[in-house]
Amino acid sequence: MIRFLRTAKKSELKDRIALLRLDFNTEDNWRMDASLQTIRFLLGKSRSVVILTHKGRPDGFEQRLSLRPVAKTLARKLKKKVVFIPHFRFRDIADLVRSAPKGSVFLLENLRFLDGEEANSPVLAEHLASVGDFYVNDAFAVSHRANASVDALPRRMPRYAGLELEAEMKNLTRAMHSPRKPLMVILGGLKIEDKLTVYQNLKRKASLFLLGGALTDDVMRTLAKPKLMLPVDFRRDETGAVRDIGPKTEKVFCAELRRAKTILWNGPLGNIDDIRFRRGTKAIASCVAKSKGFTIAGGGETVMFLKKLKLDKKISFISTGGGAMLDFLAGKKMPGIEALK
Repeated sequence: MIRFLRTAKKSELKDRIALLRLDFNTEDNWRMDASLQTIRFLLGKSRSVVILTHKGRPDGFEQRLSLRPVAKTLARKLKKKVVFIPHFRFRDIADLVRSAPKGSVFLLENLRFLDGEEANSPVLAEHLASVGDFYVNDAFAVSHRANASVDALPRRMPRYAGLELEAEMKNLTRAMHSPRKPLMVILGGLKIEDKLTVYQNLKRKASLFLLGGALTDDVMRTLAKPKLMLPVDFRRDETGAVRDIGPKTEKVFCAELRRAKTILWNGPLGNIDDIRFRRGTKAIASCVAKSKGFTIAGGGETVMFLKKLKLDKKISFISTGGGAMLDFLAGKKMPGIEALK
């Protein structure tokens, strides 16, 4: 059983230091915004909060990926001082945190500056555990990775799923296992192998899968499967390569989506980095936003695109996960969630 922070007893949190794993690795601050409810909850229940997170894929220390500016942004959003810790001298960190006044918030420097983070180092996990008294995972977007702060660390102390992680699990589980039908799944993006595992896991529950993304039409034809709807036309670049779904596909896909009672969407349907190839994803975004059913959208590119179109508020639930959302929908065991059990 996973213990949810929302249901923790007062005595389990009072006068104790929370190690809170978050994911601020986004183009803007939308994942940070999603985590604010958990930070505020902990500030009201525990002694202090130490935030653990990462940014990018650094090769050792890289100044451009330092979290110092993130601490300032978080402080503005919380309207509260956030103490940035720029080093990894864990004994000093523990002394600082334990001597700080109640209600303090700390942000540790980018964990990926340490080799042990992505290597799931038990030594790093022990160092991190020495700083706090209990652990909270509210970083769904990185919970599919066996990192030290996601997997090894929570196994060493009392642990809980945060408010956002709980919402992710409940909303995605609802869409997977007890959806209002028809359930339609839109899959775009680059990695077709990720999409096929979702197809295999949901093909009995879903009525239709709408497939787009950066695939050639020849590759798509080899994927013909029951319930899988492929584009009927494309937009191509000057070399003839497929870069977007075409106008006929937009109409066909939207006609199907109008019937849906539940929609799951992960991944753009074209190369949205190029203004010439955004039309297909924009058309589908508009159709999903108009749906009267229960809608979930996830993946960094998809969410940022919806935000730029000012359509994100018209989606029932925005998932903070990209690859994590796909792994969850594929029924895979995710290290960050398994470690909470």
